[in-house]
Amino acid sequence: MPTVWAETALLPQGWARHVRIDINVAGRISNVQSGAPACGTQVPLLAPAPVNVHSHAFQRAMAGLTETRGPNPSDSFWTWRQLMFRFLDRLTPDHIENITAFVQMEMLEAGFATNVEFHYLHHQPGGAPYDNIAETSFRVAAAADRSGIGLCLLPVHYEFGGCDGRALTAGQVRFGNSRDRFLTLHDGATAAIAPLPQDANIGVAPHSLRAVGMEDLRTYASVVPNGPIHMHLAEQTAEVEEVASHWGGRPVEWALDNIGLSRRWCLIHCTQMTPAETIRLAHSGVVAGLCPITESNLGDGIFDGVHWLGQGGKFAIGSDSNIRISLAEELRTLDYSQRLRDGTRAALATPDHSNGRRMYDGMLQGGAQAAQRHTGRLETGYFADMLALDTMSEHLWGRHGDAILDAWIFASDDRLVRDVWSAGRHMVTEGKHSARPQIVAAYKQTLTALKDAI
Repeated sequence: MPTVWAETALLPQGWARHVRIDINVAGRISNVQSGAPACGTQVPLLAPAPVNVHSHAFQRAMAGLTETRGPNPSDSFWTWRQLMFRFLDRLTPDHIENITAFVQMEMLEAGFATNVEFHYLHHQPGGAPYDNIAETSFRVAAAADRSGIGLCLLPVHYEFGGCDGRALTAGQVRFGNSRDRFLTLHDGATAAIAPLPQDANIGVAPHSLRAVGMEDLRTYASVVPNGPIHMHLAEQTAEVEEVASHWGGRPVEWALDNIGLSRRWCLIHCTQMTPAETIRLAHSGVVAGLCPITESNLGDGIFDGVHWLGQGGKFAIGSDSNIRISLAEELRTLDYSQRLRDGTRAALATPDHSNGRRMYDGMLQGGAQAAQRHTGRLETGYFADMLALDTMSEHLWGRHGDAILDAWIFASDDRLVRDVWSAGRHMVTEGKHSARPQIVAAYKQTLTALKDAI
């Protein structure tokens, strides 16, 4: 039975010294003891490792290829999306698996223990299903087997090109399924994760209000009665205008009044909300899935974290387009967006906890709820999702308690992440993933094959 001992650890009751953590064969914590003598694998500082709540893994391979301005003087999310459609039309199942394994490796090295994969690239170029309709879901699961990350797979239902029920465009046909065919695909995706360790789970993701029919959205929770439900919501002003025009209400307003939102739901982005919508949605029990780096890169807007947290709302953090995978930078970007919008400092801090600590605790709690994963606490019965930071670094030297998290998030980067465990699997040691050479080599081969895709 593996044992990890930390000089300092962040426990549910706060920071503790000389902490021993025993891990059972199921990857769960079986014992936590403070004031214990050194034993087992020894690390300087141990904290719970969070969930990465939103990812489109395949987009990692196009990172950095869309940063020039095209002929359109108002380059935006929508012009970026056309480039993304062109890129994905070249992807094969082998490419998808290799890119996903690389992304999951980078997530682990950044400190994330779990990948919630919002997976919508289902079919062949041209839109015909593979012989195994869940072929690409099997490839995501195969990547998780290679990387050792905890996987929450969310097959995406994507049926229409807009709120008026128009057909999918050529760039979208690889995503498309009727509800009945999607449910068949979902059964296949469930079979795909069956061979993985028992911490893997499956949910469902109606892509957005634009992509799924009104009546299907109203019945989603009953048609798929188990697992988390994730959906993009209120990301772009054009989306808000389209939903309001066709469905008679703004996206958040319509979802609150029609879907029966609950703790099962994680709503991604929510960067285009009114103050009244922010309050109502925070009180609904959903998790807001925030992706600050991608939201910045695509010009989505700024999530109102100050008022969301002030109303008791829960949030989690994801890397979305995976243009950059960095736990610390996601939190820093979230906080700095609030400062730039409001002209304040430390707006997310409380009298009891610093900015970094409040964001870190919130991310842990919200990620666990959004993934329906028993994680986020170094406590008996929880999965041993843990990260160790290098307190010998000059960036953490002399720091104690919450100041350690603040120094990591605001004054350094993920090079401070020394070790990472996912459900007890020790996948990162001295900052490097155990299968890094093989995963990187396969990723480079894929990039070579895709060099002219954009």
